[in-house]
Amino acid sequence: MTKDGQILKRNENKKKHRLFKPKKKKSAEEDAAIQYLKAQYDKIVPDEIKTFKDFPLSQKTLKGLKENNYIVPTDIQKQAIGYALQGKDILGAAKTGSGKTLAFLIPILEILFCKKWTRLDGVGALVISPTRELAYQIYETLRKVGHLHDFSAGLIIGGQNLKFERKRMDQINILISTPGRLLQHMDENPLFDCSQLQILILDEADRCLDLGFETTMNAIIENLPPNRQTLLFSATQTKSVRDLARLSLSFPTYVAPHEQAATVTPEALQQSYIVSDIEDKLGTLWSFIRNHLKQKVLVFMATCKQVKYMYELFCKLRPGVSLLALYGTLHQEKRERIYQEFCRKSNVILFATDLASRGLDFPKVNWVIQYDCPENVDTYIHRAGRTARGVLGKGEGLLILLPQEESFIEDLKNNKIPINKISVDPSKIMSPQRKIESLLSDNSDLKQSAQRAFVSYVKSVSLMKNKQIFNIQLLDTDAYARSLGLIVPPRIKFMFKKMNLKNNTEKVTTENVIQKLKSNDAEHEESESCESESGIAPVIQQMKKIKEKQKIPKFDFHNVNGDSDEEEDGFIKVKKKNVEVDMTALEEENTRTKKNAKPLTKAAVAKKILKKKIKVNTTVKFTEDGEAIEDDKKDVKSELAKQFVTENVGGIDIEKAKEVLREEDKFDKIRFREKVKAKHKEQKRKLKNKKKDEEGEKDDFGSQSESDSVDLSWLPDPDKIYGKKSVSDPKEPASDSDNNQANSGSDDSEIDEKYHRPTKRKLLESKVIPQESVTPRKVKKIEDVSASLSVQEAEALAMQLLKSKRK
Repeated sequence: MTKDGQILKRNENKKKHRLFKPKKKKSAEEDAAIQYLKAQYDKIVPDEIKTFKDFPLSQKTLKGLKENNYIVPTDIQKQAIGYALQGKDILGAAKTGSGKTLAFLIPILEILFCKKWTRLDGVGALVISPTRELAYQIYETLRKVGHLHDFSAGLIIGGQNLKFERKRMDQINILISTPGRLLQHMDENPLFDCSQLQILILDEADRCLDLGFETTMNAIIENLPPNRQTLLFSATQTKSVRDLARLSLSFPTYVAPHEQAATVTPEALQQSYIVSDIEDKLGTLWSFIRNHLKQKVLVFMATCKQVKYMYELFCKLRPGVSLLALYGTLHQEKRERIYQEFCRKSNVILFATDLASRGLDFPKVNWVIQYDCPENVDTYIHRAGRTARGVLGKGEGLLILLPQEESFIEDLKNNKIPINKISVDPSKIMSPQRKIESLLSDNSDLKQSAQRAFVSYVKSVSLMKNKQIFNIQLLDTDAYARSLGLIVPPRIKFMFKKMNLKNNTEKVTTENVIQKLKSNDAEHEESESCESESGIAPVIQQMKKIKEKQKIPKFDFHNVNGDSDEEEDGFIKVKKKNVEVDMTALEEENTRTKKNAKPLTKAAVAKKILKKKIKVNTTVKFTEDGEAIEDDKKDVKSELAKQFVTENVGGIDIEKAKEVLREEDKFDKIRFREKVKAKHKEQKRKLKNKKKDEEGEKDDFGSQSESDSVDLSWLPDPDKIYGKKSVSDPKEPASDSDNNQANSGSDDSEIDEKYHRPTKRKLLESKVIPQESVTPRKVKKIEDVSASLSVQEAEALAMQLLKSKRK
């Protein structure tokens, strides 16, 4: 190795060593600046502040604000920033779009800067937001304003990669999160440590502390250190002592610059409402969108399924403007993409739930339409506040109400919300009803979406707390279903359940029963008087006589002690009066018994069958007399098989079972042979019967039967003329009996030939052998010769035979 090479190596090592040098400590100038800033905090006067430079802020923060054109602070920022820098707990309430986000982000940056916070110190500030979109918006604002600082910030929301978040949790200084995901990290992530927390912020605090997040927030607050600074911000701030006590707020500073203002909503917001029937709402919205194609419109609806259906339907109808939908059940990446797209575009319609009503800063929204009536005044304020944001922001809000919901306007006016009633020109309303119905008939998925939207809306109305405004009994569900394009309204199951519960939970008392009986009797008497006046009285009297025979005895409420002899008539006896029976308690008991009842499993069913001694998968055959036929399989012949059947040994011995099968196969072969022989005999018998039947059906000249044979009775009897012969002449032809025997023998030979081996004679006949060498067994029959002759020829043949015998 050369010296030059060694020198190069040393230089490389020096360069590598320089990369891992520790950072320089903060200079004395920075320490002096921090001391100066802290000394100026107590001198802050909110009324004297005109720009952000008037605040005692660090140069990095001021530069970040200037780069993003934040120069003049708003009213809430003037008051809240000063108190926050002094270390006080704050309850901040201001109008929508008044800049509450910067009112707590600037104190976070300054407090951590003055305390020289580093990544090794852990979580110093925690911001909790009720929605993911709002948390994302806060994080983006923090990145813009505080990018010059050395702090690390993290966005922890649902729908993101949990493993990625876990690994970096110990390096985050400013944490922005939703309640659910934050609690998950507190419970599961060992790297999460908030013991050094300096400041806690709740944005949209009233939503974070309501019943929806109550249990989650209680669990989070338990894990936080009590010695911390807490800031609460919202357009509709909570003043509940219970909520403040949960957050350990003893003497918070209430900051509400617009509390004495004439209106709660922004002054540049023009608000109006219309009253529409439920079947005309969709047509009104369609007409509005068609007339405002060059504007940015935000439409709020009650449920996610409504938003989904409206978006799908309007995409099919094609109004001529781009459409978007934002609701809770969407994937997080898609939600962020829709949020950014709506912020970027200028001519667009966004259908959204109340998810988009809290804190989101959509730029230059022209119209906010509240298609469904909001739950309360606070929800209305947050919805309407998505437009007319900022100092110079302008916008309009439209509220669509049903006739029964018009009383909601009084609540708005009582809360200093100016709103005017307007009417819609009926000639300009374009209802796409027929087109919607045709779309639903062609598209089954769209129809199902409409059905789900219908049910979800009716359910949301039934769950609303204010029953004076949201009365489900006044809701025309059939008309609403038709407006959505559904010819037949879907069945609402939960409504039927509610009606049944109401009927069952009525309290039953003896007085109520007596009053009902009296009212029935009175009605009965009135009907009798009316009937007597008319001409049908005699017919009705006959009908009553028939009914009296089948009449059920009435209740006897007068005999309390039960001493009457008519015990059979009075089957209900009242021992105490005014006894109330709570049917709800009985229902609860029934539900408990149902819950406690064990589910019927297959094993339990099998046990029941075994107890009843029922043999599963078995067939029993019966004779004509009704006697059960024993199974042939159990009829074993061999001794080994009988022993095997009688033995009650658990399991199966395969070797022994094989031996049993071999023994039983021998007997099975014998049985099979017997069956084959029996089958052959039966076939022989059938063939004999068939031949006999065929012989009986031959005509007169060829028949062998007595009825069809030639009449030879006129011929003389040869025995009387010549006498009986003791020994039969071998030359003499065979008699009829011999011939019959020969015929029967031939038949047997044919059957034997078919089913058995042929005889030696048959084999000889089948071979080519001269007939002279074979002795004939039987002479040809006379009937066979006569069959080919006429009657005259047969007579002549018979005479010749007689003459030859005489000679």
